[in-house]
Amino acid sequence: MRTIYVTDITLKKLSEDREISLLFREKSAIANCADALGVNAIELPAVKNLREDTIIYKTIAQNVQHATLAVPVGFNKQDVASVWECIKDAKQPRLQVELPVSTIQMEYTYHVKQSVMLEKITELIKEAKTYCNDVEFSALDSTRADDDFLISAAKEAESAGASMITLCDNAGVSTPRQIEEMVEKIKQAVSIPVYIQVSDRINMGVASSFAAISKGADGIKCAIAGKDILLTGEFSDAMSVCGTQIDAKIELNTTKIHASIDEMLSNINHKNYENEVSVSDRKKILLDSDSSISQVAHAAEVLGYQLSDSDMGNVYKALTQVWEKKGAVGSKEFEALIASSAMQAPSTYHFETYTTTSSNATSSMSQVTLKCNDEIICGVSSGDGPIDSAFRAIEQCIGHHYELDDFQVQSVTEGKEALGSALVRLRNNGKLYSGNGTSTDIVAASIRAYINALNKIVFEEA
Repeated sequence: MRTIYVTDITLKKLSEDREISLLFREKSAIANCADALGVNAIELPAVKNLREDTIIYKTIAQNVQHATLAVPVGFNKQDVASVWECIKDAKQPRLQVELPVSTIQMEYTYHVKQSVMLEKITELIKEAKTYCNDVEFSALDSTRADDDFLISAAKEAESAGASMITLCDNAGVSTPRQIEEMVEKIKQAVSIPVYIQVSDRINMGVASSFAAISKGADGIKCAIAGKDILLTGEFSDAMSVCGTQIDAKIELNTTKIHASIDEMLSNINHKNYENEVSVSDRKKILLDSDSSISQVAHAAEVLGYQLSDSDMGNVYKALTQVWEKKGAVGSKEFEALIASSAMQAPSTYHFETYTTTSSNATSSMSQVTLKCNDEIICGVSSGDGPIDSAFRAIEQCIGHHYELDDFQVQSVTEGKEALGSALVRLRNNGKLYSGNGTSTDIVAASIRAYINALNKIVFEEA
């Protein structure tokens, strides 16, 4: 019985379908879920923001333990090196050359003829092979391609060094019979593995995948969620029941596939209104001397914090001191107390210096210097304002991106030399970590707050 390899394309599909881009924690959760289900490969969306995507993809590469991690190299030879930087630390990296093979896509989207496209296939695959031994050629819009050219493109890819070929039904109107005929022709033309990415636009995704497998397809691409795509749960269920009829099996963890998918989707789909609810609840927070520890704990949960018993004791003690001077505290004051009282961690990272340039005509540029275990590390980055560029520079220093859940600045004293207080909330693996910092320099206060929260994350992970 043949083993059919399964590639997860959820991240790529959702990045195409959603108007709002996925948060970092959502991307990481999807990749971790797919890896836990036992897929053989996980595809990442094409790199759009090199600086940001490099940080995110490197983090995902460190977390994915079993699956191959694949990312498209783009249309230009010069982009291959920067894309490789994003996933070179993955345990099993793969570079993808994705190019159209239908006349309509080649001429009207890329403005090239068949001969030029064949040259581009060779050029990109050979360039990708200089960085990574595992290079995939993905033939976009295969079902609308001329048969002879599709075969020529597949042979060209194999000659250039591609380790596998994927045939894509982008139009989504092919019948299972048409899919199996296409797969059969390519399997006869090349000796490398052939994968298929079918569409479910006309509700024939499972039938088309079975037709492809019956004609020798080596792998199937599917997604945990997405529009007009073969869904992982449906394909897994079909293979469990009817796989023996086509003498094929998959190695997904079918016992927990639906539970894991449902849990992951609930975290993603609720994001759009989750923040609205939390903002509404925050406005209702008002704690006074009559508030019990359980009420304080509930208020912390509303803000998104999961405090230990010892941290809750420290926060409640700090609250009682404030209540003696002030009758009650609202959400902002309460969050500042959590930042200053809960989980006081040793300083792994120490803030040394920063330099920033800013104007209303160009992007801000910041350089931040940190000290970690007697080692001086420096990061430089641009951003939308001095604080944004400073935070990005810190990410350059530590080589990791954390979702900035909230950022607040307020004056502690009066006058032009007023002392400013900054509050930063970072989210890591669904948990919030807050830090605060004070200074007459509001940028320095913001950096100190970020480092304070960062040290808490590092301490807990260690």
